[in-house]
Amino acid sequence: MGNSLICRAKKDTRENGSRSKRMGRSQRKMLAEEEFLHKQALSMALHQHQLSQRFDGSMSRRIGSTSSRRHTDPLANNEKKVLESLEKIKFKKIILLHGEGFGAWCWYKTIAHLEEVGLQPTALDLTGSGIDLTDTNTVTTLAEYSQPLIKYLENLPEDEKVTLVGHSSGGACLSYALEHFPEKISKAIYLCATMVSNGQRPFDVFAEELGSAERFMQESQFLIHGNGKDKPPTGFMFEKQLMKGLYFNQSPTKDVALAMVSMRSTPLGPIMEKLSLTPEKYGAGRRFYIQTLDDRALSPDVQEKLVRENPPEGVFKIKGSDHCPFFSKPQSLHKILIEIVQIP
Repeated sequence: MGNSLICRAKKDTRENGSRSKRMGRSQRKMLAEEEFLHKQALSMALHQHQLSQRFDGSMSRRIGSTSSRRHTDPLANNEKKVLESLEKIKFKKIILLHGEGFGAWCWYKTIAHLEEVGLQPTALDLTGSGIDLTDTNTVTTLAEYSQPLIKYLENLPEDEKVTLVGHSSGGACLSYALEHFPEKISKAIYLCATMVSNGQRPFDVFAEELGSAERFMQESQFLIHGNGKDKPPTGFMFEKQLMKGLYFNQSPTKDVALAMVSMRSTPLGPIMEKLSLTPEKYGAGRRFYIQTLDDRALSPDVQEKLVRENPPEGVFKIKGSDHCPFFSKPQSLHKILIEIVQIP
């Protein structure tokens, strides 16, 4: 009797163990299937998000509709028209020039989007900026600072033209190029930039925020004396917290973090140089200006003054953008750039 109970108990234990193993395998299989379906759903959602974000972040489309009816998507039609229009454009090359302290890296969103629509963007590192290894303390003139752009334009085929986009103090490089290479520039787009008049310095545009050039040279705590304290300053760089407040008051935190580890000092000579601009060359160029309306580095009032005193062919505005719309309002910026490129 006792042995019979023991045997039955052992048999029950084996059966329970076997059942437990079968249930474990079954549960693991179910979990694996659920995980696969979850990943598949994420993949579909990501793919759909990328499609819908191509031109407008608010655009949405239904997935897996069981309806056999076809719906006309006006946004898709508009996208098709834009692509067809861009396909007909003769000059598709766009050169992107950064502002003070930045580098080609700041245009990463802009490059991706412009390439998606068939344009050919190129972002340049100006001398001593980005990954260009030149010591900024040795860059003393606007011509030296603009050398990467000058070389690019010099090597451009005779039958080619480009659209230039300049951000902030990079606008001075646009003006320099319009004066020296007018035949190679299709359009010049100033993005909250230093669009100065003849005889002005790029620094003069920032005078309201930073004070006069003379005062800045004497008193600013942000100056760099690369040749020694007893010699004139050679560059400047703002303290990080100040930069965040001036440049990035509306930008995503990830882009701000990228900027904080990537920005370099700016050579002082080029922005203190007075530009010589003539009506025959610079004045004949096709200039456009993009204003940023929540800008603390170059206030909307200052930008309005620039376009009033030195009128461009067209003016565009980005609401809610700080001084870096390629971070804070990329979709709005890209639409405006595409619109300007399409202007006959």
